[in-house]
Amino acid sequence: MQVVVPFAATEPKTRLADVLTPAERTVFARAMLADVLTAVVEAGHEPTVLATAPLDPATLDLEADVRDAVSVAVDERPLTEAVNARLPERGDDDPVAVVMADLALTTAGALEALFSAAADVAVVPGRGAGTNALVVDHPEFRVDYHGASYLDHREIARDVGATLETVDSFRLGTDVDEPADLVEVLVHGTETDRAPARLREFGFELERTDGRVTVARLEESRPE
Repeated sequence: MQVVVPFAATEPKTRLADVLTPAERTVFARAMLADVLTAVVEAGHEPTVLATAPLDPATLDLEADVRDAVSVAVDERPLTEAVNARLPERGDDDPVAVVMADLALTTAGALEALFSAAADVAVVPGRGAGTNALVVDHPEFRVDYHGASYLDHREIARDVGATLETVDSFRLGTDVDEPADLVEVLVHGTETDRAPARLREFGFELERTDGRVTVARLEESRPE
């Protein structure tokens, strides 16, 4: 199985601009990418980062064995076109998995559950009907990441006669796009994960309010 991890190498995570500076967004995005790549390698695969600009794996915070297993392919095209160019074209091609780079809670076990799905197309929906990860083993299936992509992918699978499995996974279903998503990273990230460590370095901590947990940033750590 080929595993592709799309990554916006320039100006990542713009929806976090209210809480992170451009430099911090770059550091945080690369930390999440490193966590995802580590989980993929621990699940027994050698991932390819599908980057929008050149990216040297040596600049990522990766263990040596993980770094050696990672390759980078640069593709400046929009996400849909770049991913479709990687999907199987013939019935005897290897299946292709696509795992987004902002799934900060990803674990090898969660990925193994996805990779072991028996359907022609296995999809992990994100919140708001997005698609956080999928495995394609059908030569006619092509992705469409515009709008409610999970619903679109169900329809595309039906149209090409592909069997479909929806994989219910909290860890793969949690992508980090908005400031409110940082709560999940701090709550569910492990001590060895890079993403929560970077947030804590930036001064973020959990804050308990009436009935909810939010994140707050220490005043002295806020950039001027």
